[in-house]
Amino acid sequence: MTVKFSENKNKLIETERLIIREMLQSDFDALCKILCDEEVMRTAYGSAFSPEEAQNWLNRHFKRYAEYGFGLWAVVLKETNEMIGQCGLTLQGWRDKEMLEIGYLFQKAYWHKGYAAEAAIACKEYAFNVLNASTVYSIVRDTNTASQKVAVRNGMKIIDKDTKNFRYIDMDFFLYSAERTNEAQI
Repeated sequence: MTVKFSENKNKLIETERLIIREMLQSDFDALCKILCDEEVMRTAYGSAFSPEEAQNWLNRHFKRYAEYGFGLWAVVLKETNEMIGQCGLTLQGWRDKEMLEIGYLFQKAYWHKGYAAEAAIACKEYAFNVLNASTVYSIVRDTNTASQKVAVRNGMKIIDKDTKNFRYIDMDFFLYSAERTNEAQI
């Protein structure tokens, strides 16, 4: 897979089919197609977000861009210029340790087409080649087999399992990881 990186916030990462960029306020409606969709969110967070929660989510990523230079980014389909999902890097807690996580959420219409894996692989390469990270992680709900397959396609292996509380619901999660090798990444 060919992955190109840029300092342009409107095209941070480019793959064969996707452009990955910072989300904008104008992406709110597309973001709601993900975060406010009951089926999409049940797999990851137990239930859909309200529009207000979706705006808070977006605001949190604006802050992450300013503070860290990364967050969850918009995944845009080159063919249509439509935001079909989000994928990117965030700092997440796991057993009192903070780690660089690759997260991904996509509109249901774009599931099972390889977009999540393509974006996640590109974000892993960004972490290794641009941020010079030595290890990246993905935290995946134990019942979310599709996201588990994305983590495996991203070269990750399960290294731990834990229960986390999201929105007052205890859920079991797997911790996946991939380490940078000495081989050229791209």
